[in-house]
Amino acid sequence: MKKLALLLLPVFFLIACNNKGEKPQKIVRAFYYWKSSEDNYDSDVYLMDTLKVEKLYFKVFEVKRDATLGNIPISKTNFYSNYWATQSEPKKKIEFIPTIFIRNDVFIKSSRSEIDTLVSNVYYLSNKYMKEKFTEYHLNKEIQIDCDWTLKSKSNYFYFLEQLRKVSKKKVSCTLRLYPYKYQTKMGIPPVDRVTLMCYNLLQPFEDKKRNSILDIDELEAYLTVEKAYPVPLDVALPVFNWAFHYQYDQFRGFTHLSKKTLKSIATQKSELWWEIQKDTTISEVYYRIGDKIKMEDVTQDKLFSTINLLKSKVKFPKETTVTFFDLDSTIVHEYSIPTLHRFYTSFTK
Repeated sequence: MKKLALLLLPVFFLIACNNKGEKPQKIVRAFYYWKSSEDNYDSDVYLMDTLKVEKLYFKVFEVKRDATLGNIPISKTNFYSNYWATQSEPKKKIEFIPTIFIRNDVFIKSSRSEIDTLVSNVYYLSNKYMKEKFTEYHLNKEIQIDCDWTLKSKSNYFYFLEQLRKVSKKKVSCTLRLYPYKYQTKMGIPPVDRVTLMCYNLLQPFEDKKRNSILDIDELEAYLTVEKAYPVPLDVALPVFNWAFHYQYDQFRGFTHLSKKTLKSIATQKSELWWEIQKDTTISEVYYRIGDKIKMEDVTQDKLFSTINLLKSKVKFPKETTVTFFDLDSTIVHEYSIPTLHRFYTSFTK
């Protein structure tokens, strides 16, 4: 038995090694830019400079399925800055990557000919946007597609990605949710150059009133059971945002934009996520009554560091990995200091 145990020891060792993650050696710093307007853009540029951001994935538009018009672009982003447009040469190396969010039903309900048209339109509009907004030095080499694809949409979605690579002659990347990351045989591998693993919005917002739908570490860990490296180079995206849910008489009234500082001035914290309004107040045309409940979901710096450590221990990253935070907004320095934001990036290689 002793000899058998010694023989089996290397096998157990190999199995244990397979379960370990592989941290990247180099981090490319990136942000998502998801605003529809350019409020505080000068401050956002300063934040990018200070943090030495190398990539900005900015939403150009979304695509939805209209019963009459078919697939149409909506929610176009007015992204423009004299800082970039007037530079004959970029002051710093930064890559602007147009990102298009496409709703899942577009691929479920479209014919192949409609998808061919969609490919042409997405390429034309994103290319036109880049030429209008930036100098030749900033013309992109990549397009990213954001879609919560499912088994029903997989075939058409993968066809779309293949055709977009052919038509654009650019690198095409896409977002990857945790379910298709874990169940690769079932969900397939998208035909792209890179994927970005989305480590936020893990739960439905109204699914569990006791859990944080933005980032629940237990939920994340349940999906990080893949032993092998993903077949396509894998990047990662993490959240640096918050949102709040307004309840009146235990009925959901709507999402509300309250900072933690403002919330503390009008409410008392009842639990980790829940607050109760203490005085009648109107903020940004929203009326809060005494007794109203607010579920505030945010991501503390301790939770982010714990998430980074979990990812390093469970995921096999490529040597060079892009780490992208959602999303670029200079107000995040109210929640995380500049040194802390730096450490979010550098922690991946330590």
